[in-house]
Amino acid sequence: MQSYWMQMNADHATLELRDVPQPEPGAGQVLVRLHAASLNRGEFIAGHGLHGKPGSAKAVGMEGAGEVVGLGAGVRGLKAGDRVMGRCPGAFSEYVLMDVREAMVMPEGLSWEQAASVPLTFLVVYDMLVLQGCLAADEWLLINGVSSGVGVAALQMAKALGAKVIGTSGSTDKLARLDPLGLDVGLCTRSADFYEAVMQATGGKGVNLVVNTVGGSVFAENIRCAAFQGRLATVGYVDGVLKADLDLEVLHARRLTLFGVSNKLRTPEQRAWAVPGFVADVVPLLAAGRIRPLVDRVFPFGELAAAKAHMESNQHLGKIVLSMPVTP
Repeated sequence: MQSYWMQMNADHATLELRDVPQPEPGAGQVLVRLHAASLNRGEFIAGHGLHGKPGSAKAVGMEGAGEVVGLGAGVRGLKAGDRVMGRCPGAFSEYVLMDVREAMVMPEGLSWEQAASVPLTFLVVYDMLVLQGCLAADEWLLINGVSSGVGVAALQMAKALGAKVIGTSGSTDKLARLDPLGLDVGLCTRSADFYEAVMQATGGKGVNLVVNTVGGSVFAENIRCAAFQGRLATVGYVDGVLKADLDLEVLHARRLTLFGVSNKLRTPEQRAWAVPGFVADVVPLLAAGRIRPLVDRVFPFGELAAAKAHMESNQHLGKIVLSMPVTP
């Protein structure tokens, strides 16, 4: 089968399409013939450390959707032919192995491309907004980089929870295109200059939760914008700024909670722990159309390099997806 591999060096990633043996499912695994897989910016950023030591090569891709074609020992609840979506290593491949605990039956009405945009992105958002962020109806959420894949997913889930959303983006066009999804306040900026606008929107109280997809360049401003007992989630650092000042007086007085959402150091058991709650809480919203993954553009399987370049051009809104070749 064909599979994309990536070698991560200090300042860039090199992609290579390889012919490799089709994997065999082990105990607790399902073999899936993928139809689509989506890109995630973090897997291409050296500082995120998702692909081992510099100079090493690894199959690339993190989430996808496809058809079950094989079952490992002990697998229950799935059968050959089931349409599933899930997180899976090496997702830019014709066939992948999924931990059965991570494989979710696709809701009716979702395309392969939409389903491929759900597993990692929306599970991360579920972690940030629900499990750790405890976002409630009528609370305020601030999303730095609201037009990113994670940003758009966070906007949609927050609105389903009944929250109010402020989003930042460097594009007025992207902000306007998010109005139909319920964006309450759009701030056109890539800089740490949004405190006054946030305070005006929230009546001087600040936001209850921040989702920071940008990084250290906006961290201190996010702290300024936090309400009493506010929560701040760090999900990425596309700005490359890994250090930031922390106002301990504000942290202390406002009883703030700071947390990250990386899966890098989690065990398979820890990663799978949230899936049943996600299936119960979020998948019905996907099935009902209350949350609809926003796919910016679909690239053919042979054009991963072009898809990566499109992502790095920052012209997209939502998710970029790779469509797999149809194989027998």
